[in-house]
Amino acid sequence: MTDTVTLSNPTTLSMPKRGMPITIITGFLGSGKTTLLNHILSNCQDLKIAILVNEFGDINIDSQLLVSMDEDMMELSNGCICCTINDGLVDAVYRVLERDEPVDYMVIETTGVADPLPIIITFLGTELRDMTRLDSIITVVDSETFTPDHFDSEAALKQIGYADITILNKTDLANPDQMQYLETYIRTVKKGARILHSQHGQVSLPLILDVGYNNPEAYANLVQEEIEQSQHDHHHHDEHDHHPHEHHHHHSAHLDNDGFVSISFESDRPFDVHKFESFLQEQLPQEVFRAKGILWFADSELCHIFQLSGPRFDLQAEQRRTLPNNQLVFIGRNLNAESLRQKLKHCLA
Repeated sequence: MTDTVTLSNPTTLSMPKRGMPITIITGFLGSGKTTLLNHILSNCQDLKIAILVNEFGDINIDSQLLVSMDEDMMELSNGCICCTINDGLVDAVYRVLERDEPVDYMVIETTGVADPLPIIITFLGTELRDMTRLDSIITVVDSETFTPDHFDSEAALKQIGYADITILNKTDLANPDQMQYLETYIRTVKKGARILHSQHGQVSLPLILDVGYNNPEAYANLVQEEIEQSQHDHHHHDEHDHHPHEHHHHHSAHLDNDGFVSISFESDRPFDVHKFESFLQEQLPQEVFRAKGILWFADSELCHIFQLSGPRFDLQAEQRRTLPNNQLVFIGRNLNAESLRQKLKHCLA
């Protein structure tokens, strides 16, 4: 028998009686996952939500909301918390479950090139299944740039295949023909797909939280295979002392590479703004899907927050809070790290 979900009114959610509900947010690099998380945190009303992310950097928390912050956790005045998945997913989930102040709901953001299945199995095939309830898997899609052959990525395909809800985001940047094509394509990958449209991740929360769409039976065989593999791996280890939590570390190493690499660049010299702009427009490899960083330009006292997603990039100036330097990360497929770093060095003033 499955739990039924009731909405007491269109904007409030009533919590189930068994197991903390879990929503997994997945989606390709730059699709808008973090924008959706920020929307959830800003509009969760009386619902106390735990957000699990790989890093805090992109979570846009108003300083008035922030109560306290340590290395792995941020507490907000609306009762929500944000945790990083530094030591693995299972450990992060336990950190939330073991808190004195309970939370109502948990939302997990995967990396942009992750196959969601290992994370799904973590909740259905480990001891967490007794304490949590997998509510839905949400896949965010960049409506303007997504094409199946452009990404050529097994992970991107699996993200759509495992989705209980697909959010076509950035619909303001895509023309009607592209939207029609996308919907048709998604329904060939996922029969009966539930599709929502959004701009800037703005979706009504009762449409995506506590909806009860995930069906564990659909993964039963995959979960059983994983449990048998795990038992094989841990054979004869039962007599040893263990941490009270079962740890399946291979679950949390959920980066399905598909040839993807992450390249970082740092410099304590400033960029020449014209050289850097020329690099973005003429020399940036097409295989770069996502980039972000904190930039220092020679002719500016401000620091610049840099975000690049597909063909679009954005620079936001703000007051400098640290010593000036340049920090950049590029994510893409089959990139030549040395070549990319040399091009960036040529942009320095």
